[in-house]
Amino acid sequence: MRIFYAVQATGNGHISRAIEILPYLQAYGEVDIFLSGSNYSLKSSLPVAYRSKGISLQYAQEKGSVDLLKTLTSVSLRKIWNEAKFLPVEKYDLIINDFECITSLACKLKKIKSVHLGHQASFGSKNVPRPQKRDLLAEWIFTHYAQATETYGLHFKEYDKNIFQPIIRSSIVNANPKDNGHITVYLGQFNTQKIIEILGKITDFKFEVFCKDAKEISVLKNIKILPINQDFFTESLVNSHGIITGAGFETPAEALYLGKKVLTIPVKGQYEQLCNAEALKEFNVTIIEEFNHSFLSHFRSWMNKNDQKELIITKSTKEIIRTVVEKEANNRTQKLAEIHFDGFKLEQQ
Repeated sequence: MRIFYAVQATGNGHISRAIEILPYLQAYGEVDIFLSGSNYSLKSSLPVAYRSKGISLQYAQEKGSVDLLKTLTSVSLRKIWNEAKFLPVEKYDLIINDFECITSLACKLKKIKSVHLGHQASFGSKNVPRPQKRDLLAEWIFTHYAQATETYGLHFKEYDKNIFQPIIRSSIVNANPKDNGHITVYLGQFNTQKIIEILGKITDFKFEVFCKDAKEISVLKNIKILPINQDFFTESLVNSHGIITGAGFETPAEALYLGKKVLTIPVKGQYEQLCNAEALKEFNVTIIEEFNHSFLSHFRSWMNKNDQKELIITKSTKEIIRTVVEKEANNRTQKLAEIHFDGFKLEQQ
């Protein structure tokens, strides 16, 4: 079986998930990766056969929000259309798409079936938590940005059929968690200077801060600054007391699975993170809107809070991928059998 796996490269979560999923997909055949996007910092050895700048969210790091104008001006619709026309999805037996628009368009133009597998795929269900104020444009993007003939979502809970719990990295599943007292920090929407300025006021805790612009490990009083590196991050998280991060999906899921305290600051203007924050409330995760001079009081309250719920996983990554691949393979075999059977009937007539 030839498998085409399209991975959205805005942020590191999609890439991290792809690294974990890849060996299980390779058990079913040859896998080619299409990496689409430019706003990521995680290095990987994924077998990338196709690349595109695609569409990536850009951030205004002073405000910790999405820079909509910068995001829109970085997109070439003509280039996306041309890339979709020439993307050879027709050469593959199975197309798996993790929220990638070029692959979706290519399949639509060529009338090829595909599977949408990922966190964003879960938002096709009305049962998935949303904030009280809904963003109609964002809701439209959820259902139209990466369309497919079949969807399998990932979320903190199995809110509906075809929605699985998170895929947790094997390095986390097999880890032996400890509490060395430090707080792991990953806030990609803010610049390093602002993070250091605010955390520097909390002198009785140690912080391990992961930054995109860090080239090497450095220490400034009680703050260790580290480059984005999966091994460094895993070690920091596994041995932490808690984590301060955005309201993404993979990192909060792993922290909850490890039983670590979680404080999230959703990226402003990113509706998906507001939706995730609503879901995280069900785990009693601490959520704050601003990262400013009032953070100290929020931090103290968070440290004194002890009612957070743990995330218990019931299906392994292997089981999730087996369900998806074998179901799609069975659908394909059944369709081929129907075609052959119809042909046989016509010959007999």
